[in-house]
Formats: sequence, structure tokens, C-alpha cells
Amino acid sequence: MTAVALEATEAAALRRMSLIEHLRELRRRVFVSVLAYLVGVAAAYALWEPIYEFLRQPYCATTVGHKSCDLYVLGVFDPFQVRMRIAFLAGAVISAPIWTFQLGRFITPALHRHEKKYAAAFSTSGLVLFFAGVAMAYLTVAHGLQLFLEAGGQHVLPLVTVQNYLSFMTLLMLAFGLAFQFPLVVLLLNVTGILSADRMRQHRRTAVFLVLLVSAVLVPTTDPFTFLAMGVPLAALYEVCIVIARIREKRKASAATPFDLEDLSAGL
Repeated sequence: MTAVALEATEAAALRRMSLIEHLRELRRRVFVSVLAYLVGVAAAYALWEPIYEFLRQPYCATTVGHKSCDLYVLGVFDPFQVRMRIAFLAGAVISAPIWTFQLGRFITPALHRHEKKYAAAFSTSGLVLFFAGVAMAYLTVAHGLQLFLEAGGQHVLPLVTVQNYLSFMTLLMLAFGLAFQFPLVVLLLNVTGILSADRMRQHRRTAVFLVLLVSAVLVPTTDPFTFLAMGVPLAALYEVCIVIARIREKRKASAATPFDLEDLSAGL
């Protein structure tokens, strides 16, 4: 075997070892994430009553004057299915910091030094923005529910099932959580050089229009209050993105400016 062939064989063996190591690392990260999720599901299953009461509060806020704010089931197995559904959803939320951390730790070794800094900031900000969107949905959903539940008048009483209500709440909170990732997309375009701060400022009206249009599509209700509860914060976050992009570009420009002794002597 020639020296060239031997080197090629050794290089292929190293690539195979690297691939195997990456697969082992992936398996370990996935195992930890799944284990954390199962622990979160078990905790949510044991504590499902306070979680259910927490999710039910927006509906209870719309039933002022009623004797109760109970939700109904129509089948024998529905109570168990409701409890399991709450456990699965809450388990994903409880374990979110762990599985997002595991995902970030798996991706960051393949990045450059400056990319690792941005990756950590983006992953943390994405998690914070997602929970901020979920919190916004939870705090504002009662106004939309009030409008729709009273649309039939005093003589039409809605019989709201647990499944329908949880589906509505899940869809709404997920829509808000995903919509609040919009600032990360804008800043990512700025970091990659696709969208500068000046262009962001020039196309401000178009961006706000698109934000309101997407909010109207994502919001599962048609009431104006919930629509504005999503659109107005996103428009404000777009302005924050412009400020952050401008500061980042100024720091980058100042760091790239060479130190010139002639300019210094001329200034003196």
C-alpha cells in the first residue's frame, strides 16, 4: 500500500471515529432530554390539579355572576385523557430549560468562537421570548373569551368542554410563543449581514404591517383585543431590534477601525 493510500485510509478512519463520537454525543443528549421530559410529565401528572386550575382561571374570569366555572366532559375516559394531556403539555414546558440546553450543547461545538457567543444568546433569548408570549396569551385571553361566550345573549349558555377549552388555550399560547420569536429572526438577519439597521428603519412601516397581518392569521380568535395583544408588542419589539442592531453595527465598525498614528498626530 502506498503512502498516499495509507494516509487516505487513516483520514477515513478518523472521520468514521468522529462520526461515531458525534452519534454517541447525540444519543447522550437525546437520552438526557427524554429523561428530563419524562420527569416533567410525571411531576405534571402528580400536580395536575393546580396546573388545571391555573389554566382554567381565564375562563373563570369570564363567568362572573355564574354559580361555577366548571368545564365538562362527555365521555367516561375523558377525565383521564384530560389529565394525561395536561401532563404531556406541562412536562414539555417544565423540562424546556433542560432540553434546550442539551440542544445548544450539541450544536455549539461545531461553531466558531464568535458564533458560539451568538448561539448561547439566541437560545436563551428564544426561550425567554417564548415564555413571554405564552404569558401574554394567558393574561389577555379572558377578554376574547368574554366577547365570544356572551355573543349569544343572556338566554344562550355555552356548554364548554375541557377538551375544547384546552385545545383553544394550547393553540393560543403556542401561537403567541412562536410569534414572539420574530425579534430573533430579525436580529439573525442583521447578524448575518442580510438586514442592516438602516434598512430596518427604512422599511419600518412595511414590517409593522406584516407583523399585524401575521398576528391576524395566527390568532385563533377574531376579536380585536387578542389581535392587538400580539401585534402591538411585536411592533414594539421590532423597534427594540433596530436599536440593538444599530448598537451592534457601531461596535463592529469601531472595532474594525485601524489605529492610525498620523491621524493621532494631526489631532494633536
